[in-house]
Amino acid sequence: MTKIYTIIAFLLVAVQSFGQNSLQQKAEALAGGEVFCNAAVGIKVTTGGGDILAEHNSRKMFTPASNMKLISTGVALHSLGADYRFRTQIAYDGHISDGVLHGNLYIVGGADPVTGSKDTVATALTETFKGWEKVLRAAGIGAIEGHIVGDGRWLDGMMEEPTWLWEDVGTYYGSGVSGLNFYENMISFNANVRFSDNKAGLELNQTYPQTSWMDIRKECTVGEKSSGDRLYMYTSDLAPVAVIRGTYGIDRGKKRVDFSNKFPEYTCAVYFKNYLAQRGITCTGGAADFKLKREWMPAKALADSLPEGIGTDGDSLKIIGCTLSPSLARIVRKTNYESNNLCAETLLRTLGKELKGKSSYEIARLAMNDIINSMGMSSRQSEGIRIQDGSGLSRQNLISPDFMCGFLAAMMDSPCFEDYLWSLPYPGGDGSLSYNMKEYDPSLRRRIRVKSGSMNGVRCYSGYILPADFHLPPDGSSPEAFGQIPQQVKDRIIIFSIMTNNCTSPTWKVRPELDKFMGELAGDH
Repeated sequence: MTKIYTIIAFLLVAVQSFGQNSLQQKAEALAGGEVFCNAAVGIKVTTGGGDILAEHNSRKMFTPASNMKLISTGVALHSLGADYRFRTQIAYDGHISDGVLHGNLYIVGGADPVTGSKDTVATALTETFKGWEKVLRAAGIGAIEGHIVGDGRWLDGMMEEPTWLWEDVGTYYGSGVSGLNFYENMISFNANVRFSDNKAGLELNQTYPQTSWMDIRKECTVGEKSSGDRLYMYTSDLAPVAVIRGTYGIDRGKKRVDFSNKFPEYTCAVYFKNYLAQRGITCTGGAADFKLKREWMPAKALADSLPEGIGTDGDSLKIIGCTLSPSLARIVRKTNYESNNLCAETLLRTLGKELKGKSSYEIARLAMNDIINSMGMSSRQSEGIRIQDGSGLSRQNLISPDFMCGFLAAMMDSPCFEDYLWSLPYPGGDGSLSYNMKEYDPSLRRRIRVKSGSMNGVRCYSGYILPADFHLPPDGSSPEAFGQIPQQVKDRIIIFSIMTNNCTSPTWKVRPELDKFMGELAGDH
């Protein structure tokens, strides 16, 4: 009988070893294949129980692109909690007499990244404004003899991380973060090619929000066939001026194009002022905001007369009400499903504000590193990593597959793991992975919960593969539908990270290779 048990144990070990060797061979084949012959490739595959199934250059550092969002969203959930909510407060200075506010009304932002967003996760803007109006009327305010001020001072420091590329700063994905965000800090245009006398001309019309106080210059032209959308806006928050340059393909058709709005605070104040006017609440002073620590009234040319009386210390304002954002769990899901940079940067900056009282990138990075160091990862895994931003837009981020797998394993011990898992898309489903693995069986694809990361020369995938016998809740379910995942199930979850840098092969060649590897990981599991 003892011999039989010994033989069975030997066979089990042999089967496991064969599986590991098979995965290792597949990892080596991927890294050494023709598609990645001139690229740097790093791979690590482990189980939740700690067994290493495959690795290749796993301790080398790579630019992770949007794989950084796995870290910023995970740390935010772990430290702030899934039910954390951003607060937007309504306040005033001066005094209220006979239904008139003799002073300024303030929209005091708390960094809610979805205020005014048209995303389904956000409260509709009209409903948000109704809530603020209700606060005013409850305080006895029926008219304002002063300004409506968009106050984004809750976050200090620059809107953008300084190492971002200049051409990215004016794009919708490089808009940067304010204490008072609005419409995801974007400006939308309709682009279309019109023909007149057999000549093609580019029509670029601003649709929303309207920013007549900005000087937006258009120095863009029609591009060649199949050249696509190569329009870039160049702008900053130093002055209300922007220029759109580049080309728009002659065969592109009508399309919405989005750029960065560096003045979300003022834009929000303008739109709320207009809403109140329609509701019979007048404002004599118009909209205003804070920029560069001084009063500033944006205009096509900087105004000679600036709003007076604005600049009250935020602590001395009279708070009369507030509204709350959706839960952090829902915002994290939006972040990872859409690969939303604004949300990711907001999470990083909020960590600095909540944990250290300041929100500059320097302070926020310290806060994030403190949390990571408290999550039980080994010093070896964290050695040499560089966290520059929250979204992965900076090319100075450096992460290894070894660190990423260690972090994903640490998140499995977090009280918010189920919320974290719920936030990750699967290949071929909704979100940023909708084009991946379309030819694979849905039952296999849905077990892969992964975040992608891509920029020029960079393609990364990191995440989890759930066991084949794991009961997956239907798409659209809440995180509670996952239930509390037992430890014995967590031990069988596969954790993986694949990072490629400096790859010159086209996307149509790269994606199928990485899809195939993820499919093999899930198929062998």
